[in-house]
Amino acid sequence: MRVPARHDGFWSAFTNASGEPDQSRFLEAFAFGDSEGLADELATLVLQGVKRATAGSLWVCQADGKRVPKPGDLSIVTNWIGQPLCIIETGGVQIVPFSEVTAEFAAAEGEGDLSLSFWRQAHTEYFTRECARIGRAFGQSMPVICERFRVVYRPSAA
Repeated sequence: MRVPARHDGFWSAFTNASGEPDQSRFLEAFAFGDSEGLADELATLVLQGVKRATAGSLWVCQADGKRVPKPGDLSIVTNWIGQPLCIIETGGVQIVPFSEVTAEFAAAEGEGDLSLSFWRQAHTEYFTRECARIGRAFGQSMPVICERFRVVYRPSAA
């Protein structure tokens, strides 16, 4: 995949700072969540170092024609309006049924009170909306992409 033209300057600043030679590891530029408030809240948690993981529906990934992230992938995290904020590197990926997401993973997502119960409630609501968008029904056996990441670039002004 290629870095979107609107993010070329941001990617160039990253390559100059890191020595990353090319775009071969680039996966995507994206905002978290499905609303402005959620996207900006989650991006802030990433920038604060609280959010170090994210969960997505495998079904939605497939329906949207995206590939599953893999270790070493680089992605640009944006706010809701598409302003690039940082670059993350995927560290690990597991696909598990929703019901098997662990408390440790929920805490690494950095949301709410960091508990598994909060994670399940918030993600049931989110995945229900996402599944409806693609004509599927959310359930406890829905495959969840559990991705761990670290911030590898953040401009000093961000």
